[in-house]
Amino acid sequence: MLASNLIPYSYSTAVTISKPNRRHIYPINTSSSFSPLLTRAQTKKHNNNSNPFIKVSSFNPINGFPSGFSSSFQPQIKDNVFPSGFCLKSRSLITKAATGSDVDGGDGDVVEPKPQQSKTLTLGIIFGFWYFQNIVFNIFNKKALTVFPYPWLLASFQLFAGSIWMIALWGLKLQPFPKITKEFVIALLGPALFHTIGHISACVSFSKVAVSFTHVIKSAEPVFTVLFSAVLGDVYPLKVWLSILPIVFGCSLAAVTEVSFNYGGLWGAMISNVGFVLRNVYSKKSLQHFKEVNGLNLYGCITILSLFYLFPAAIFVEGSQWVPGYYKAIEAVGKPSTFYLWVLLSGVFYHLYNQSSYQALDEISPLTFSVGNTMKRVVVIVSSVIVFRNPVRPLNALGSAIAILGTFLYSQATAKKKIEGEKKN
Repeated sequence: MLASNLIPYSYSTAVTISKPNRRHIYPINTSSSFSPLLTRAQTKKHNNNSNPFIKVSSFNPINGFPSGFSSSFQPQIKDNVFPSGFCLKSRSLITKAATGSDVDGGDGDVVEPKPQQSKTLTLGIIFGFWYFQNIVFNIFNKKALTVFPYPWLLASFQLFAGSIWMIALWGLKLQPFPKITKEFVIALLGPALFHTIGHISACVSFSKVAVSFTHVIKSAEPVFTVLFSAVLGDVYPLKVWLSILPIVFGCSLAAVTEVSFNYGGLWGAMISNVGFVLRNVYSKKSLQHFKEVNGLNLYGCITILSLFYLFPAAIFVEGSQWVPGYYKAIEAVGKPSTFYLWVLLSGVFYHLYNQSSYQALDEISPLTFSVGNTMKRVVVIVSSVIVFRNPVRPLNALGSAIAILGTFLYSQATAKKKIEGEKKN
């Protein structure tokens, strides 16, 4: 559909277009019933009204519509919508047509503009925000836990910040509010419980060992995914099973050579893996009848329910230590505002990086997402080592690299398996 063929009702001037070898006179009906498209099939006869005429000459075909209008007539296009209500899908094609540029491929076929650069830019922005938010969360989460080593309260605040964020999105109508039913809430109880276990376990691990070590151990999550899924009846090809071997070996090598090794940190990361895997497995089974709820809303609902699970348990586990711990943290930091900023950023960016991951999965293929997720862990590990200046032994670095490589191989194998399954269906 060509924008240049739309003539606003207020125009009454003639528009001249050239065509080699012959001339045609086309009437324009400027009444409200006027169709905005001029085609070659239009009649050459004059209507018995006072409408102006178009002299047509020298135009190239674009999807069967004439182009090559002279600069004496330039219709206005605003907000990608034509006066008649038609949407503009390709601004570059319209621009070339309006200026008389050649947009055909030489044999009358239209060459659509390739949006490759736009897709690349969009992909870069998605991954950029995702990585940046993850790095910010890990840095300020660790800073807060270093001076205030009470992960149960900090994890609760992070869920609270995410809950407030989602309520604000729903209240401002920036995100459609999901349809909440009794069945939906019941189906969410299991995934929210396992999400709570995964989140608090990861925070406990962060409070006891280096951020880099926790992420290396968390890269072993695919091992638990394969094991639990196999128990539940899922079948994986041999290459998937082989891909988890370097993960196990790399994590083991990284653990025995870790300078900040702590059994509490190790077990926290391992339990976090189990929690998040069970959340995914349980969600797949209990939420399969609620596909109308998008990923962002689903994560928001899980976050709110997880807060109700976690905060009462946090009061029971470490509530009596919060007040003296707070004064010690303020004394260690020096300025209360600095401590508040660390806690606030850890809460906000915890939710934002999870939100970005859901949005990234909506925009890109599972295969691209798996590569990005693997690289995200590498970026976070390297960033944390640089910021906190954690000592890294050669064997520890080697073990981390092997584990990350195994995660990459696993994600590639499972993503291809999923794509092949979708094609068969």
